[in-house]
Amino acid sequence: MAVEADPDVQLMLALQRGDLTAFDQLFNKHAPGLIRFATQLVGNRARAEELAQDVFLQVYRNRASYIPSARFVTWLYRMATNACVSEARRSEHRHRVRPKPRPDGEEPHMPEIRTPSAEQDVISQEAAHRLQGVLSKLPTQQRAALLLARVEGMSYEEVALALSTSVAAIKSLVHRATVTLRDQLPDLRDVGES
Repeated sequence: MAVEADPDVQLMLALQRGDLTAFDQLFNKHAPGLIRFATQLVGNRARAEELAQDVFLQVYRNRASYIPSARFVTWLYRMATNACVSEARRSEHRHRVRPKPRPDGEEPHMPEIRTPSAEQDVISQEAAHRLQGVLSKLPTQQRAALLLARVEGMSYEEVALALSTSVAAIKSLVHRATVTLRDQLPDLRDVGES
């Protein structure tokens, strides 16, 4: 897909022009996936929600300098990955310091995050728990590459851009993560490899 044809890029460009409903649309579309991704990397849903909001605050604040050189999700997940990797590397979570408001007082309204129902959460809980246990033990870069490629559906090229590395490195990271998952969870066959 050409960058210009990406509907999210068009929304981001509309946001640059001052259309705040475009921000709401981007937030509502991508926040749930970003939270799932961040939860897998930092291991804490509440902190993942905070990180997702921080990332969207960055999106809003950096709207004027946004240049569509790749799909929007590539840019978004690069910011999310950087935030999550920094968080995961900290030996202990410190009290969160809120950024100072901009001099003009301009801050976006953060829409409410919609989460799945309790019934949806219960489905396959045992398998998900086992998978989460193995995922949490993967090195951060392997976990990020696997989640972006397999869960978020990004191409290896997009994942390489998001993680600031080469396509060959992403293929290796995804392969090693997949092999580990297959070895640790032989009865779960949903983990595929391209």
